[in-house]
Amino acid sequence: MIFECRHHEAVCLSVLLDSSLTFASHARRLDDKSFYHLRQMNTVRKSLTEDAATTMVHAFVTSRLDYCNCVLHRVSAASVHPLQNVLNAAARIILRKWKFDHISTDVRDRLHWLPAQQRIEYKVCVLVYKCLRQAAPTYLAELCSPVSQSANRGHLRSAARGYLAVPRSRTTRCDQRCFAVSGLTLWNSLPLSVRDPSLTLTQFCARLRTVILQSIRNTSIAPT
Repeated sequence: MIFECRHHEAVCLSVLLDSSLTFASHARRLDDKSFYHLRQMNTVRKSLTEDAATTMVHAFVTSRLDYCNCVLHRVSAASVHPLQNVLNAAARIILRKWKFDHISTDVRDRLHWLPAQQRIEYKVCVLVYKCLRQAAPTYLAELCSPVSQSANRGHLRSAARGYLAVPRSRTTRCDQRCFAVSGLTLWNSLPLSVRDPSLTLTQFCARLRTVILQSIRNTSIAPT
């Protein structure tokens, strides 16, 4: 069903919307469904190679987490945390780790997975890329306007750097989380090498993933 209402929540395209747009219920539902599949996989893990286990996880778990995850951009950390738990559990099954083994380094260096929060940001950046190349719905592409095309701002330094014009926002809950603000702000924060207009989609995705993983590595080894 495309749209279904239930009390103070509504299901649209399999995304559970709550009245406050916290998406906490949606994250919990993803958590429950994903762990159901992980428990089934765990019973047959000994019979699978690592590659086969990875394929099963992608088919039944990570594809579910990545579906429409752009709506989770800038939600609270508490709403994203269940998704990270799912990724950690999936990685432990693939790599045959114990429940309380440290897993973040293996997830990054062996599986090359992005953390839940960065997976969301990655998806938003890809959506902006498609908007700029008219490969996304028109109602989204129209929101992505370069600063250089603005009559009042075309002379600014941001125009020369290829930034997108971000509209002013008032409320944190809605305005700053909408695609027109959060998506474009995230795009402007990317290095110029990633925002290079000559990149194909495949090249862009590879370069974006590399930049994100490098940022995670630098953060993990930074002195505290």
